[in-house]
Amino acid sequence: MKALIKQIDGLSLVGKSDSNHWVPLDSAKTFGGAEAGTRPMEMILIALGGCTAMDVLSILKKMRENVLDFDLSLDAERAEGHPAVFTKIHLHYTIAGNGINPDNVSKAIDLSMDKYCSVSAMLKKSVQVTWDFEIKKED
Repeated sequence: MKALIKQIDGLSLVGKSDSNHWVPLDSAKTFGGAEAGTRPMEMILIALGGCTAMDVLSILKKMRENVLDFDLSLDAERAEGHPAVFTKIHLHYTIAGNGINPDNVSKAIDLSMDKYCSVSAMLKKSVQVTWDFEIKKED
């Protein structure tokens, strides 16, 4: 895998990788940015969420769970000072549907976090990653 980062103006950048989709990146105005794109640490959090969400949804589909809606919220804490790495990340999965089996949801999340999600595997080496879930009934 390769990536390319190009400067647009100041700290406003765009990046792309093998999928050939440009992603805008930027920093806060207090650091010289224009706030015109996602910050790099935000991208890491989004990458974790996207990785595990795709896994969990795919696994639940294979388990024949009828997921009607899905949300994943991530809450991260960062170290004081530099480098301000993530120290804790908590993921809260919200699955909506009828007759969703909680054991299948738990198993799908475990499989994602422990076996399939590459982003989780990298982050868990240095960050405390926790999760929980809730199931909402759809009427």
